[in-house]
Amino acid sequence: MTVLLELFPGKLWYGTVLLVSALALNGCMLGPQYHEPAVESLAVWSVADEDLVQSNRPTDLLWWRRAFNDDELDLLITYALKQNLSLRSAGLQVLQSQQRLAIAVGNRFPQAQQITGSASRQRQTQTTFESYNVGFNLSWELDFWGRFSRQIESAAAELDASVANYDAAVVSLIAEIANNYLLVRTNQERREVARQNIDLQRQSLAIAQAKFNAGEVSELDVFQARSLLHDTEAQVFTYDTNVAQLTNSLAILLGLLPGALNDFLEATKPVPETDISIALGLPQDQIRRRPDLRAAERRLAAQSAQIGFAITDLYPHFTIGGTIGTSADTGGDLFTSGSEFWSIFGDFSWNIFNYGRLRNNVRLQDALFQQLLVDYRNTVLQAQNETENAIVDYINAHRQLLAYERANTAATSAVETASIQYQEGLINFNTVISNLSTKAQQQDLFAVTKGAVATNLVQVYRSLGGGWEMRADEDPVQLLSPEDIEELQQRTKFWEKSLPASY
Repeated sequence: MTVLLELFPGKLWYGTVLLVSALALNGCMLGPQYHEPAVESLAVWSVADEDLVQSNRPTDLLWWRRAFNDDELDLLITYALKQNLSLRSAGLQVLQSQQRLAIAVGNRFPQAQQITGSASRQRQTQTTFESYNVGFNLSWELDFWGRFSRQIESAAAELDASVANYDAAVVSLIAEIANNYLLVRTNQERREVARQNIDLQRQSLAIAQAKFNAGEVSELDVFQARSLLHDTEAQVFTYDTNVAQLTNSLAILLGLLPGALNDFLEATKPVPETDISIALGLPQDQIRRRPDLRAAERRLAAQSAQIGFAITDLYPHFTIGGTIGTSADTGGDLFTSGSEFWSIFGDFSWNIFNYGRLRNNVRLQDALFQQLLVDYRNTVLQAQNETENAIVDYINAHRQLLAYERANTAATSAVETASIQYQEGLINFNTVISNLSTKAQQQDLFAVTKGAVATNLVQVYRSLGGGWEMRADEDPVQLLSPEDIEELQQRTKFWEKSLPASY
């Protein structure tokens, strides 16, 4: 372009005329002007008066730290946010949306800008003909009805939606890691409880065996004791399986091979206890905070712009352009005075006889918008329902835990009493077996409920959309991993000047 301007300085004013004309002809924006729709929301949460709820305090940003205070869980989440492959994919989708927006912005400038050139030589009946020419062609469809502006508006909203989708992936990832980690600890605790009961049941078997050997009881007592013992031993393998599979799932969430976290999570630890009050915030805050709701609203905005884009097809399209160049019969005369040529044009096209296709497309885009609007309102309702249900689950699981704790204490006392009375011959072995079985069940229920309290708390914060706020910058580059940045740069020099500063 610079070379051509130097070659044809006398024609620069034509380019100026084209620019001024284009800017003067840019006109109105057709189609509806988008406004964020109003949606129904609760004034306060229905459980706002519960002791474990604080609806007047903003939701914790790094909620898992306050909720569980577990260094291993925090380490897993920190690593996953850098290496999880699904999250990396979501970051690359944001980068793609950014490029689509850049393409849409580029459409506002001259759509065709070509440097052309040719050289030919032919001979006819003893005469040789030569022809040389170089030129620059430009054509520009004007954004007279806001056609390209609507594309930019739609692409910008889609970019916002892709960022919200990334945030939703962060929320989901944090919740999945926390949930799987807590289930690992729950199954480890259940396994430990089973092993403790195995020791206790072996003692009961030894007592029954001794009394049988002494002729005090029938062999039935021994068989009953062995049956209960082996049944409890079998349960341990179920817990081993659960721990192994959940640990593998955690490894995948961290972008690691199955088995990579076996040593890290090998030591048995109890479920982190939590009786914290939940910082809910107000229901209206959830609409602005929860990423999937923001993504749904942004997709709605993008579709609104598509209605305007479709409407522009009902109106004429205006194009201006021109050509400057030089042509000569010999290469030496190509850039001499008198070899220059130029042309300038303006035209329009108007799809008149389209058999209703264009109007039907407008109706299609409008119907799509209405569907997204209904889907958005439904998503908001479902989000509030998820939060209400998750809060109820957490509160009632907490109450269950207190009841199971009392039941567990009573079951332990019953086993101790029954064992003494059996040895003294005051009761039969059926009572001992019944109490041993009850104790094992109560202890297992207590461990399961401890896990349920913790995982239900995770679901509360997941439904509130917590965790994504740690992302401080909306620059798509900040959402990419160093590995992805390096591969993009090596393959196509994605960043022409240098790697992003964040790298």
